[in-house]
Amino acid sequence: MNHLEELKEFARLHARSQGMDPQHTTRLLGRITNDTEGDPASWTSVWTGAGRAAAADGELLSACSHFALARFPHHGDPARQEAQRLGVETFDTWRQGQRDIERVELKLPGGEVACWASGLDAARPRPLLVVMGGIVSVKEQWARLLPLLRRLGFAAVVTEFPGVGENTTAYRPDSWRLLTELMDRLAGRADTSDTSMLTLSFSGHLALRAAAEDPRIRRVLTVGAPVAEFFTDETWWPKVPGITADTLVRLTESAGRDELRATLAEFALTAGQLRDVRVPVRYVASARDEIIPASDQRLLLGTAPDVRVKVFDDVHGSPAHLGAMRRWLIGSLLRARLTRRRAPGPSRPVTQSRRQS
Repeated sequence: MNHLEELKEFARLHARSQGMDPQHTTRLLGRITNDTEGDPASWTSVWTGAGRAAAADGELLSACSHFALARFPHHGDPARQEAQRLGVETFDTWRQGQRDIERVELKLPGGEVACWASGLDAARPRPLLVVMGGIVSVKEQWARLLPLLRRLGFAAVVTEFPGVGENTTAYRPDSWRLLTELMDRLAGRADTSDTSMLTLSFSGHLALRAAAEDPRIRRVLTVGAPVAEFFTDETWWPKVPGITADTLVRLTESAGRDELRATLAEFALTAGQLRDVRVPVRYVASARDEIIPASDQRLLLGTAPDVRVKVFDDVHGSPAHLGAMRRWLIGSLLRARLTRRRAPGPSRPVTQSRRQS
């Protein structure tokens, strides 16, 4: 499969996950004949043009979706960087007409991180919910959920994976510390002692690692997160899509795929680290996942103390089961919070729960 065909295949899945009409997606993809910057029929030109048209019609969230696809899979050239800028700018315009959505920025030693947040309140701190997408998902794709999450009783913060969107840090084995830094920053405006992580794909890897170290994380919900085998299985790596491999090269700031492969083993979670994740982990797996090997979910089930896995017959991210997946994740989140409220205290023994459905 060549580069453009692979782009189109993944774009259909990501367009669907953002609620884009499939026929509209097909029409736009049919107009794209190349990925040459500046060409009117190029990937970025067509998606950016559609985004500008949607914004002109007042459909600001739709415009954000188009700009997110224009910079897909990462903002690695000037045209994609412009699409990235337009997406942030358009979402900022939309959120100013909403109630209680603010921008939060963090300056870290390795770079800067931007977030959209709702429900932060020093007078009445709510339980914190951190939402982070994977290696190709900008925060604006998920930030439209903020009003719903606030109504559910959370102080919700949506941010980006290292190297994605406005996150200028690099993806490193210690990138999980970004989540700890974020909780530190929000302490006082959110109840960070009761933090939930809704972290999709590769960001689930960060959340699992952080949960092994930081007791403020009380539950982890994720979809298709790599655990260890993705990073170490030499027989699996040749099957990984080229877009995924090349995006990881960029996010890790590697010189190429060979250098990436030489360092990936450092990212793998150990059995000891997984045993230290003594909080509920709710994991959505896809039976036909082309990115994450099934051995990773089996390792998680067999090692971490409290894991439940929901399997859909789908490809990575289960885009054809979005409604069912979101209901399962949100339901699991609310049940886990209710269970903790009923528990007598933090010394309550962890219940062994290794289920697959």
